[in-house]
Amino acid sequence: MTSKETIRPPVALTIAGFDPSGGAGVIADIRTFAAFGCFATAAVTSLTFQNTLGVYGAAHQPAEVVRAQVMPVVEDFAVACVKTGMLPTREVIEEVARLFRETALPSPVVDPVVRSTSGYDLIDDAALASLVRELLPLARVVTPNIPEAERITGLRIDDDEGMRRAARAIRGMGARAVLVKGGHLGAREVSDERNETNLTALDLLDDEGRVTLFREERIVTTSTHGTGCTLAAAIAACLGRGMSLVESISAAKSFVTDAIRHAPALGHGHGPLNHAVAPRFDGHNFKHDERDGDALR
Repeated sequence: MTSKETIRPPVALTIAGFDPSGGAGVIADIRTFAAFGCFATAAVTSLTFQNTLGVYGAAHQPAEVVRAQVMPVVEDFAVACVKTGMLPTREVIEEVARLFRETALPSPVVDPVVRSTSGYDLIDDAALASLVRELLPLARVVTPNIPEAERITGLRIDDDEGMRRAARAIRGMGARAVLVKGGHLGAREVSDERNETNLTALDLLDDEGRVTLFREERIVTTSTHGTGCTLAAAIAACLGRGMSLVESISAAKSFVTDAIRHAPALGHGHGPLNHAVAPRFDGHNFKHDERDGDALR
């Protein structure tokens, strides 16, 4: 075995926006890929103007420029995993969908970025309709948070049952699997085996009708910039390393929790995570739900 063969890592590709403050977008994705031992490649869909305090504007890239970035990567590397993030226009979304249909790119982890934490709209209604129509059916998993799931489905989500209904509705739009992130519902108190009460956050996966619940410690902090990007990139990296979807989400959630816990406290707003933490693969944070997702009406 040659030295080249022994050190060859999985190649990961992110197709997403650029955040000059480094907390989100392709910079966060690249750091996450590296943390999981992947070789990172990237295509930029939009140059955003933002920091920890908010988003102040964006210069979206033409669809042909996005294709021109992706094709040299595809032609030179065997890409093991892909994560898509901010896809700001209908034209970009349609071009990205064509790339998945026309090349050997694997099914992506689709983070349907709709709005920034500060409330800046990152996608219009026409683009969202295109994302649902063109990209969701190609995804390995879609990872909306509560506001994104509400906008995609038109449903109101107030509790766990609302998350189930939304996940099933998005699967009904063609998605193979949907991870609804419940952070926007707030923390809940859960007692452990020592009767110690902890705050936890719940995410719900509906994978072709099988529901799995993921719980992780909820950390009260303002260092949450780029959590969605980081989670989706971590899931993609784990899939690229050959892990199952449930294992990938479990490891990704643990990574994000640790990255928040050890955040560097930078900036004056929603600060970035610490992507230098070591991934954990202990699988402690999920259980399969006995109720079939397709049984929910």
